Amino acid sequence: MQQSSSKQDRIAQYKALIARLTPKSKVGQGALRAFWVGGAICVLGQVISDIGTRMLGLTLMQASSLTSVTLVFLTALLTGIGVFDVIAKYAGAGTVVPITGFANAMVSPAMEFRPEGWVLGTGARLFTIAGPVLYTAFRRRSSWASSTILSICEARYAGRKSHRLSNN
Repeated sequence: MQQSSSKQDRIAQYKALIARLTPKSKVGQGALRAFWVGGAICVLGQVISDIGTRMLGLTLMQASSLTSVTLVFLTALLTGIGVFDVIAKYAGAGTVVPITGFANAMVSPAMEFRPEGWVLGTGARLFTIAGPVLYTAFRRRSSWASSTILSICEARYAGRKSHRLSNN
């Protein structure tokens, strides 16, 4: 009985210690920060796209490419000079808007291994995260392209075959 009581006392003390040392979560504040910073990144992307279509006369596809390249460049630049990490600490998940999160994930390993040199450090680590993503994207695109070409060839062959049969 006494063993059980001392064990319960230790458990109660441990729970009190955890409650005292665990930082209080500020979920509402974090969600608000993520919402407005993520929204600001998306608004910036929309502004770049609108400038491309309205002022530069680009097509929607070209403006989309301009937007992607600009956001990746800005994120890589801000990551390189250490500003993006400060923004990410403040906004949390708000900076994980897909294109900026990808650029940050690509540049961060390269920056970490910069002391090893340009080729073995930065160059080799640049595609640590991006390599599998790019491989998957190219593989999907090439499989889509090859299946489209195959379908076109099959349709043309079927058209020739039916034309030959109708002439006989």
